[in-house]
Amino acid sequence: MRALRHLNKYFFKYKYRLITGLIITIIARVFAIAVPKFVGDSVDIVAQYINHEVTDIGEVKTGLITNIFLILGAVLIAALFTFLMRQTFIVVSRFIEFDLKNEIFKHYQVLSLNFYKKNRTGDLMNRISEDVSKVRMYVGPALMYSVNTITLFIVVIGYMTSIAPKLTLYTIAPLPILSISIYKLSVIIHKRSTIVQEFLSKLTTFTQESFSGISVIKAYGIEPQNLTYFTELSNTSKEKNIDLVKVQALFFPLMVLLIGLSNLLVIYIGGNQFIDGTITDLGVIVEFIIFVNMLTWPVATVGWVTSIVQQAEASQLRINEFLSQEPEITNTVTDTTPVQGKVSFDNVSFTYEDTNITALQNISFKVDSGQTIAIIGKTGSGKSTLLDLIGRLYDVSSGGLQIDDTPIRQLNITDLRKNIGYVPQDAFLFSDSIKNNIKFGKEEATDEEVYTAAKNAVVHKNIIGFSKGYETILGERGITLSGGQKQRVSIARAIIKEPSILLFDDCLSAVDTETEEEILTNLSKISKNKTTFIVSHRVSTIKNAEKIIVLEKGQIIQQGTHNQLLERDGYYKELYLKQLSEKEI
Repeated sequence: MRALRHLNKYFFKYKYRLITGLIITIIARVFAIAVPKFVGDSVDIVAQYINHEVTDIGEVKTGLITNIFLILGAVLIAALFTFLMRQTFIVVSRFIEFDLKNEIFKHYQVLSLNFYKKNRTGDLMNRISEDVSKVRMYVGPALMYSVNTITLFIVVIGYMTSIAPKLTLYTIAPLPILSISIYKLSVIIHKRSTIVQEFLSKLTTFTQESFSGISVIKAYGIEPQNLTYFTELSNTSKEKNIDLVKVQALFFPLMVLLIGLSNLLVIYIGGNQFIDGTITDLGVIVEFIIFVNMLTWPVATVGWVTSIVQQAEASQLRINEFLSQEPEITNTVTDTTPVQGKVSFDNVSFTYEDTNITALQNISFKVDSGQTIAIIGKTGSGKSTLLDLIGRLYDVSSGGLQIDDTPIRQLNITDLRKNIGYVPQDAFLFSDSIKNNIKFGKEEATDEEVYTAAKNAVVHKNIIGFSKGYETILGERGITLSGGQKQRVSIARAIIKEPSILLFDDCLSAVDTETEEEILTNLSKISKNKTTFIVSHRVSTIKNAEKIIVLEKGQIIQQGTHNQLLERDGYYKELYLKQLSEKEI
């Protein structure tokens, strides 16, 4: 139960609702036990008439009719309060489910990129959906039935003891056996529930990846192999679920057996006590039989509740596993820190923790606010990593990175990222309208600002060509658009922010040279007072930058202006001549 302690803060948050639910439950159970009492009284009235203790038939009928109305009244009141009990506990469970999902999602968002490299999307989704649903069953139905059962046992057994202590003792004798059986089975259920949830995560992950990569699957014609693997995974998951259900299936027959034994004890022992005069009223035996059967469902739910608790503990343990992970990138500054755009790298090195690959080695350069710097180099030379460090998606392994002469770790990370417009190499768009994708960079932007940003990104004409224009809903990851259109919408999303720093990570690779030239002309006007980093493999994209840095294997091998780099032999000149000759061909 240790894992479930995490939920105590939510129980405390909703303590008044839960206390109200407890009071309502007690009232409902008190009225519920009145029913057997009135039934017992009715049996006694009939027995007294049969034994000639009461001879007036009118008095008997009056007593029976009165008891019938009392029974109906008690049942209706008990039903009303039972309804209110369900409303109270189940509503609280939905509140806790809401809070827990928000807590997990909020934590997901603050975790660093390394976390997402180590964990798969399907598993993350399963923990915030399936696992939270299991936990909700614990804080809702399981808690409600537990409170109901405990209250019913206290009220019923207390009343039974007051009228026939010895018979009560025999009636509840099978319950310790039930408790031991539940404990033994609970241990097995806990282990098997954990395995079931793990396989569900694997199944969810595989399904999510298959849907996301469906175009690749179709292109390679591997649908049969994919289906075969999915079937194998599904069958294994099914077998694990069956193993769990087999154990759970033992509960109900065990409950019925023990309740049946209690009924036999009531009839046999109660009958003997009535014969020898220990119990004077026949109605007491009838009451006990009704009480025993009244306890049947609550006792039966003990096993069900135990199963829920075990599954919830397994799920909460998986949730806690992620919630306990601390983000590597933390915001330790609470004061507002303005960002002008001056960037300085001082002997910076960076090594990826998950692969142990050193992406940057001893990088040093300075960029004044408002300057445009270009970065070029072979694939894997560290270009994208350099931009990630500026946005503090990672912290440098060694050396110093400063923004406006302030160490980047001493800046408010929220202010830093608000002042950065980032266009990643792999343009990512959300399943929303084109307008909202552009406004993602500035939620309060007007339609005119959206249109202006789209025009500067040279995508406005494409958008208005769609039947719904800017209201066109994109498919997952922007699949509705072509590669070039996705890149240009991403550029519009970045420039609409009007940030101090613009980071363009090879974001023109999917557009033709004519469109590229038009975009660069627009960007040169937009970025006049903004520090701009442009990563590209094309010399034509970066030739007008005020400074060009050439990276190779994480190190700067050349830097200077376009003309300066052409005056000396090296990678840049070779690339320029190669691309020039390809263009002429």
